[in-house]
Amino acid sequence: MTGALAALTLAMAASTAACGGDAEDSARSAAEPFAAGPGPSSQPPRECVETRTDGTLTCPATGFGSSPPSWLGRRELPRTSTGYGEVRPTPPALRQRRWTRLDTVPMLDGKGFAARVVSPAPRRVISRSTWQRGCPVGATDLAWLRLTFWGFDAQRHTGELLVHRVVADDVVQVFRTLYRERLPQEQVVIVRSYDPDAPPTGDGNGTGSFVCRPATGASYFSQHAYGLAIDVNTFQNPYQKGEVVLPELASAYLRRDAVRPGMVVAAGPVIDAFARIGWEWGGYWNTAKDYQHFSQNGR
Repeated sequence: MTGALAALTLAMAASTAACGGDAEDSARSAAEPFAAGPGPSSQPPRECVETRTDGTLTCPATGFGSSPPSWLGRRELPRTSTGYGEVRPTPPALRQRRWTRLDTVPMLDGKGFAARVVSPAPRRVISRSTWQRGCPVGATDLAWLRLTFWGFDAQRHTGELLVHRVVADDVVQVFRTLYRERLPQEQVVIVRSYDPDAPPTGDGNGTGSFVCRPATGASYFSQHAYGLAIDVNTFQNPYQKGEVVLPELASAYLRRDAVRPGMVVAAGPVIDAFARIGWEWGGYWNTAKDYQHFSQNGR
């Protein structure tokens, strides 16, 4: 998970839970929202489409849960002794969360999966990330990825990530698979800021990678600070350790047998896609469960 979900809320209004150095690190990243992107997609709805060879159909999300409530990202939760917001039952409007935010970068050409890798990442891109002097990875070691993904509106979207240049091609292969499998995502964005003291709202969501921050409660850096970890759909795939749940309003998604769109499930295509490049899933951890988190070294 990424740092204090405030980072992602500011960068995506999505949370990038504390995945990083360890389970505790993962917790803090979940508390950090990806920067809030624009509102839900305004593109016209499309018909259902066949997604895989087994004939599975993906359809635009409609009805309750297909558009964000007006209070999203605005209702501050009281903090508890854990340092995070108070865990509360998932509001009805978020129990079947299925909306897509407007893309933050121009659409890539084509009709299927597409990706563009720029390494090193341009300075203008680095300048709108959390990179600064003192981060454990040099700015010239980060690659800028633009890639297409499947939204909850059953349409093609384009997002962006910053990752370590040595894993850029591998990450592209993962997202190629996620596109083919039609894994719906709310937004794929670069985390624009990191503020562990930002007011917790517990409702952020998104997919992201690089966040320059230390592991929670430690002096060493998270794997996100190296661009070697990715969080996928942080609300549909929350972090849990003891009484801590991040995002704090995502407890309905702790029930992993009730599979809903956007969830990462054991023995599913998302885990397999990351496993093929040697990355491990935080959902297999013992002392904590970080369902959104994938990293090169398993931490």
